[in-house]
Amino acid sequence: MFAARLRILPLVPFLLTATPAHAAALDAVRAMFETAVLENSSKSLDTVAKVAKQTWPDDEQAIDALLATYRKKHKRLADRRAEHERQRIQEAGLFERWQGEGELGGFRSTGNSRTLGVSAGLKLKREGVIWENQLRLRVDYQKDRGKVTREQYLAAYSPRFTLDDRLYAYGLIQYERDRFQGYTARYTLSGGAGYRVLRGGNISLALEGGPAVRRTEAIGEPDETKWSALASLDLDWQIGERLKFTQDANAFVEADNSTFTSATAIEGALSKAIKARLSYTVEHDTNPPPDALSTDTLSRATLVFGF
Repeated sequence: MFAARLRILPLVPFLLTATPAHAAALDAVRAMFETAVLENSSKSLDTVAKVAKQTWPDDEQAIDALLATYRKKHKRLADRRAEHERQRIQEAGLFERWQGEGELGGFRSTGNSRTLGVSAGLKLKREGVIWENQLRLRVDYQKDRGKVTREQYLAAYSPRFTLDDRLYAYGLIQYERDRFQGYTARYTLSGGAGYRVLRGGNISLALEGGPAVRRTEAIGEPDETKWSALASLDLDWQIGERLKFTQDANAFVEADNSTFTSATAIEGALSKAIKARLSYTVEHDTNPPPDALSTDTLSRATLVFGF
């Protein structure tokens, strides 16, 4: 409708021959500005002004004056919409405004186990005015001839508190289980600062770092609780309309044993709600438990369902 009005705009003087040209021009421009404001588009205001000046060059000053008036009106309406959205977010219930994706597919592993199996995951995210909450669940499982050959579980919860446009504080509570890496449970508690190096456009990059404490319940070994330093990287690159590249990496650095993890993935959109994902994960322990290899890899092919 807006584009159609732009096409009609040059014909207004001809259609309104019974009214003074100056008044007809300003009435037409005013009507177009009103439409642009209702559509909440500042670019449309500039487009209207440009076309109007080309059509009625003698009324350029009056058109500029109208443009300034409607820019103020547009800003007031935009501020009202933003405040309304802010209040709506603040008043949302605990179980409202969650978004996420489910993942289901298969994997191939090398290292402490060489298997083909089933992989499932769930990611949930809730964004507030200054708080953001993330929840991740993942299961990789394989059973061959009645014997479990792969059993890995991960559950992680991470809140974020926005400090400014780029800087935020984060927390992390994480549980892991992987008997083939030599432990029945590993608990992690961490907190620190994050910085959004790149944001907006087609690429985003965030870095996080802070102290962490990890408790490991190793198989055949005494339980250990150790302090470490945690550093992580989160890169998302929207290569095209349907293609996305992601890179997640983190490092737990300890005096006796450090853990480095890298997860690289590429996603292709099959529909608005379904994506195909190929990913490759490497996990390396500098000093693994006895009889465990230091490096594990996992190749996954999964379907991702957004909701």
